[in-house]
Formats: sequence, structure tokens, C-alpha cells
Amino acid sequence: MAVTTKHKKTKGALRVDGHELTITNPDKPLWPEKGITKAMYLEKLAQLSPYLLTYCKNRYLTTIRFPHGWNDKSFYQKNAPEPTPDFVKTAVLESINYVHLDSLPTLLWLGNLACLEFHPSFHRIGETLPVEWLIDIDPSVDPEPRIMEAAEIIGEILEGMKIKSVPKTSGATGVQIYVPIPADRGYTFEELRGIGQFVASYAVQKHPKLFTVERLKKDRGTLIYIDYLQHWYGKTLSAPYTPRARKDATVSTPLTWEEVSLRCDPRDFHLLNIIERLQQKGDLIAQLPPQNLDHVLSFIRK
Repeated sequence: MAVTTKHKKTKGALRVDGHELTITNPDKPLWPEKGITKAMYLEKLAQLSPYLLTYCKNRYLTTIRFPHGWNDKSFYQKNAPEPTPDFVKTAVLESINYVHLDSLPTLLWLGNLACLEFHPSFHRIGETLPVEWLIDIDPSVDPEPRIMEAAEIIGEILEGMKIKSVPKTSGATGVQIYVPIPADRGYTFEELRGIGQFVASYAVQKHPKLFTVERLKKDRGTLIYIDYLQHWYGKTLSAPYTPRARKDATVSTPLTWEEVSLRCDPRDFHLLNIIERLQQKGDLIAQLPPQNLDHVLSFIRK
């Protein structure tokens, strides 16, 4: 993908899927430490789009915008920015007019607005049931050298419950444990929160010097927070393959459990190498079949 420059360093034009996009300040550095300009960022987004759109399509999208690069002022964007091009679809939830990120032109339009992070809802547009189940493992210190150990423990607990999962870096400091669920089972947010609470309580009991379920960060000390509450209707979490506004231009990346056991560094997965990784490994989440949780729910209800 190339940007056709009309006015050097100030404006460019891009034609994507029949739609004309104006690209402002294509040479603006968004991650100066990595040498990533806006034009480069849009190119990376285009390459990531088959994967990123999978987890943002048919969801209510929140973005975080960094007009002057990752390390400058930022703001959350829930309502669709105005003016909104004709090709951009929107969806209303609780009086907020969210962007529906369902196409490459929409993704690049958001990228041009310096949306560096993409956080979709856990449920589809117009629906109330979750599409997947996640447990967020959130460290209290940065960096946290024990984060992969923590993820491995949660993965082993789930494996002991006959639940297979995929760990993914948040792209920031944490790791999220991702569990695909069958579309036809009708699991509710309440049911999945019950399983999450069971897993978190068990982990804290077994590893009290590592984990906590204390919600207030000031009261956690150096313990790693198991956040099973974030997975809820109307809430969001960093999408698989979203870039993050961090110095290393990290990307939220699904991992293998072998990589977790080898204590990989989340900072090693970034915009400059994620495409090569995807070419080699594909989408690890898509490779895991949906997990039937009926047996766990039956056990918890007893």
C-alpha cells in the first residue's frame, strides 16, 4: 500500500476499495523510537486488517487517539468522529454512536485520525450475549517479570478444568487468556463471570504471593490482579492484533503455551515483526475450537 502525495509532508490521497481517503501529515512520526510514521502505520494496518477486523467487526468500537504520537496527549473516542465518511457504518448503544469497524477503508480512516488502539465490545452489535470469554491478568508494576508465570498458572488451572485457551499479550503490560465459546450454547456474561470468579479465587488461594482480586490498584502492592470482572456487557478490552501506544509499538499478540513457558517478553511482538509472525503461525485464536463449558457450569452450580 502506498500513499500518493499531493502536498509534500502535509497531505496525501489513498484510494481503497473504491473509496477516496485523504491522508493528513503522512510523514508525522507516531512511534519515533521505531521510526514509524503515519504512512508506515497505515501500511501496517492494511496488512493487519484481515486479522484485526475479525475481532472488531460487528462490535461496538472504542478507540484511543494520539494526534501527536504514542507518547503525547491522547483521548478515548467512543462516538464516531465528525465528519463521518459515507462508507463508515455506525451503531448506537446507550446513546453512544459507535463506529462499526467492518472494512479496510474504515480502518485506514481511523488510522489517519491517529487511532493507535482498538478496543471492541465483548458482544456483537444488537446482541447481549458474549462472543468469547476472557480473563485479564493485570500486573501492578511495569515491567512485571512474573507475568508469563502468572499466565501459565491460569492456563494450567483452565486445562485442569478441561478448558483449552489461548494466551495473548495485551500489548501493554498484561496478558489475557482467551477462550472461544460456541455460538449456539447461549452462555451469558453472568455464567462466564461465575467461572472467572471460581478460577481467580482458586489461583489466589494457591498463590497468595502472586495473585490478587483486589480491585483498587493502590491496595494491590506488587500482586498481579486477576480481572474476571472486565468481561461484561458494554465493556471493552484490547482486540487481538491491535497496536498499542507503547514505546516499542507493541501489538496485542496471541501466543503459544510453549512461548509462555519460555517466558517470552511481550515487548518482542510489535508492528515491525507481527506480519512475519502471522505469515508463519497464522491466527492462533482461530485455530482453537470453541470450548464447551457446560461441565464447569454444572460443577459451579452445585
